Amino acid sequence: MAAFHSPSSSSSRLVLLLLISFLVASFAGNFYQNCDTIWGKDRAQIHDDGKQLTLSLDNISGSGFQSKNEYLFGKIDMQLKLVPGNSAGTVTAYYLSSKGETWDEIDFEFLGNLSGQPYILHTNVFCQGKGNKEQQFYLWFDPTADFHTYSILWNPQRIVFYVDGIPIREFKNLEFLGVPFPKKQKMRLYSTLWSADDWATRGGLVKTDWSQAPFKASYRNFNADACVWSSGSSYCSPNKNAWFWEELDFAKKGQMKWVQNNYMVYNYCKDSKRFPQGPPTECVFANIL
Repeated sequence: MAAFHSPSSSSSRLVLLLLISFLVASFAGNFYQNCDTIWGKDRAQIHDDGKQLTLSLDNISGSGFQSKNEYLFGKIDMQLKLVPGNSAGTVTAYYLSSKGETWDEIDFEFLGNLSGQPYILHTNVFCQGKGNKEQQFYLWFDPTADFHTYSILWNPQRIVFYVDGIPIREFKNLEFLGVPFPKKQKMRLYSTLWSADDWATRGGLVKTDWSQAPFKASYRNFNADACVWSSGSSYCSPNKNAWFWEELDFAKKGQMKWVQNNYMVYNYCKDSKRFPQGPPTECVFANIL
């Protein structure tokens, strides 16, 4: 027999759903509600009523923040404006990561450069503590002049890195071929601004010019349309189906090919010195499956 629901109980559920949707909408992009600063003391500052966050780096310390929530799959968006001018030796990292010795991680890292020289966008995927899946890109715009949106799509089938809605990289779930894929560990969003002048710019040949400090990166419009992990379970957003089954259509694949043909500067899949016996399995099958 079908369960009977009174009009009042149905109305109550509707009100509750509307309230939850309102709260989600209200907190979207509010750093006071969504994030905690984790190091750097007052070098990490939230302002404009929680709508914007700034990280700062000087010769004493960098700074960073993390999301209050942990996620198991989702679509994460953030607008960033990177360190302007001579940013050589600096790294602005924006990534999802779990904890422990066998952690999972999905990386955006922006490697600074001398004035007038382009940033390098470094991407990587770690699973069970192992990465070595680097792809690097130049950007087709000045990432220091204005805010741009950097997104991570993470669902059970694939990971896609987006820049302003344009896919630049896809990492597919090929577990059936023995390729590990991050799908069991909850991850938190992190972002940090720090000095890595031993490797970040031209392999460490160009050092950080501390006379240019403090270096600052700005953030706004953080949005996590995701499954939030809480008390041993995940609770997904009402909009789950929009991203949980998302895949690249023909047009998006064309955009990704354009970026990779024109702006990719390093691809581990084509590094024969690292892989003299042939490219890793995911590289061989990435464009077939």
